[in-house]
Amino acid sequence: MTAQTTAPTAPHSSNAHVDPAAQVAAAGFVPVQTRSERPHSFEPADFGAPTGREVNWKHTPVARLTGLFEVANPNDGVNYTFGAGEQYIAAPLAVGTAPRGEFFRGEDITAAVAWQGATEALHVHIPREEEVAEPILIAVEGRGADLRADAHIVIEALEHSVATVVLQHTGSVQYSQNVEIIARAGSQLTVISLQQWQDDAIHTAAHQARVDADAVLKHFVISFGGGVVRVNPTLELSGAGSEGYMYGLSYADAGQHLESQVYLHHKGAHTKGDVLYKGALQGQGAHSVWIGDVLIGADATGTDSYEANRNLVLTEGARADSIPNLEIETGDILGAGHASATGRFDDEQLFYLQARGISEEEARRLVVLGFLTDIVQRLGIPALESELLAAIETELAAVSA
Repeated sequence: MTAQTTAPTAPHSSNAHVDPAAQVAAAGFVPVQTRSERPHSFEPADFGAPTGREVNWKHTPVARLTGLFEVANPNDGVNYTFGAGEQYIAAPLAVGTAPRGEFFRGEDITAAVAWQGATEALHVHIPREEEVAEPILIAVEGRGADLRADAHIVIEALEHSVATVVLQHTGSVQYSQNVEIIARAGSQLTVISLQQWQDDAIHTAAHQARVDADAVLKHFVISFGGGVVRVNPTLELSGAGSEGYMYGLSYADAGQHLESQVYLHHKGAHTKGDVLYKGALQGQGAHSVWIGDVLIGADATGTDSYEANRNLVLTEGARADSIPNLEIETGDILGAGHASATGRFDDEQLFYLQARGISEEEARRLVVLGFLTDIVQRLGIPALESELLAAIETELAAVSA
């Protein structure tokens, strides 16, 4: 562990005034205040089972995740199949075999469990200067809601390569997953994680990416299915001139919990980052969580960064939690900002459409499609864009039924 995680022993009672902060500091324990200060470990025991009071678990239904707090045995809850680009699947990586672990560090218990449970990591290897025309598709199919699986996936784009990798999750399972992404100098990499699970699936994932000099990474988290889906992406812009774009789309139905804790770290000079997550919610108990942390480091001069989260609540009984955070360690930047908005339909938009002869139901449909399509169109894969737009239409039909 890189930070102390046990609280100090409580002092003896006294009638004198006590400063809790001074007590904590005197005991040598400093609470975790920012994302960059969180402890890291590959050992699940170092974290312990969360209680729901921890800063990174307090918005999560911890009781529904207890099956993921121990290594899967047997580890056979999913099947992997490969579409176009199977030739880029390299030999699996054991623990200690590069590039596995070159950048990834366990940040919570489920990431540590997945590291331990995945004795061999799937390795997607894009050779130097290779331009892959078709998306590399990795289909992950759950075999049953009562089954468990742990996984570690390494996606490595060598210098000046160009590729798109799609992780498509279907079926049902209890699944802990790590995705380690390395975009080496000058590469252009797109990674899309698509969650289309059945309603009883449980999925936690830690995506951690490093982007080297002059490389560009586009990262998408798109969650429509699953009972609890918690995909937390970390993107470090380590090299000078690197760029990172983090996009997310979620549509939560009754009883669903869809969560992403996003971390964008500007480490190198003249880096550019953009974060935009959008979500729609409908039905009793539908819940989405977005926590966005941006750190502009002391050496990240010339940085240009922005993060935003937008949520559209379609029915009563749905809830969206949205928490943006921005930490800046240098004043020599081009710009940085963050924004968050959660609300219902815009009455002016509805009035405008209805005044032109469009029914209220159709007007609401058009507003939602216009709101969410922005993310879909950034994918750059026409077939997948059509599939997702059809899925949104299906969701809208359910709320109007």
